[in-house]
Amino acid sequence: MIIGTRGSRLALAQAENVARLLKAQGVETSLKIIKTSGDRFTDRPLHAVSGGVGAFVRELDDVMLAGEIDIAVHSMKDMPTVRPPTLPTAAVLKRDTPFDILLTYDGTPLDELPELSVIGTSSLRRAAQVKRYRPDLVTQDLRGNIDTRLRKLKEGKYDGILLAKAGLERLGWELEGEILSPDFFCPSPNQGTVAVVTGAGTEAEAAVSRLDHTESRIATEIERILISELGGGCTTPIGSYAEITPDRKELHIRAEVLSLDGEETVRIDEFIPMRGGIEEARQLGHRLVQMGGRKLAEEALLQLSGNSCDPNNLYD
Repeated sequence: MIIGTRGSRLALAQAENVARLLKAQGVETSLKIIKTSGDRFTDRPLHAVSGGVGAFVRELDDVMLAGEIDIAVHSMKDMPTVRPPTLPTAAVLKRDTPFDILLTYDGTPLDELPELSVIGTSSLRRAAQVKRYRPDLVTQDLRGNIDTRLRKLKEGKYDGILLAKAGLERLGWELEGEILSPDFFCPSPNQGTVAVVTGAGTEAEAAVSRLDHTESRIATEIERILISELGGGCTTPIGSYAEITPDRKELHIRAEVLSLDGEETVRIDEFIPMRGGIEEARQLGHRLVQMGGRKLAEEALLQLSGNSCDPNNLYD
């Protein structure tokens, strides 16, 4: 079977891991690298690429629908909330660390950075959360793969950069940095999770489905439900994190919508039971809307109205 993947070091590491897992199940695979628009246009913010929607996903979908690949591997946080029914997520792999990590030029933690320190990030959510937490800092757009971002940090172009901790883990990199608390830096929906997509009803779906991690699938589904009615699409700073408690009886839910400047926030922080959690999550999602979450999302969309986004697609 042919696994389609982007060509970045991180994307390849994720695809190679899926290949190893499938080989352990007796399934032989090969990799095919697909270069997406999100990879080609690194001179602009991610939300400005392909309308900001599916910069790393849609083109792999097209290749799969054309029959050129059997399996596609994605960072799940990049995937739209609305998906083609013919391309199911056959497996959600066991989640890695879902949190953000701050790497600074000289090892200084976030609370101790001098005023006007420059923080690089490609994420509207992370930028808004930094502005809320430390309005005296400066955020600047940072594109490129992890190697490029680390090089720019070492060159002193930024005082610090924000990344997903999971990406470093998948590459096997042990870098010292500050893991940011989800109480102040709620992760994007599904951060730290890898999704494996196949065609519906195919041999690939049957093989890949054996890799599914039930608890990770539950948590990621809850996170998507929480933000599914907010709208605003890829231009909206949105966090959503569902954490299963150690007794497996409850989910600790954190979700928030921020204004682009970080000055306004709508947030929930609650525990819901595992049993009936889907319906509880829908109710919390409705509450986010009623508290003004959709209004914030729509305002963000208007501020970046030069970039056409589908409000059913939510990206970090």
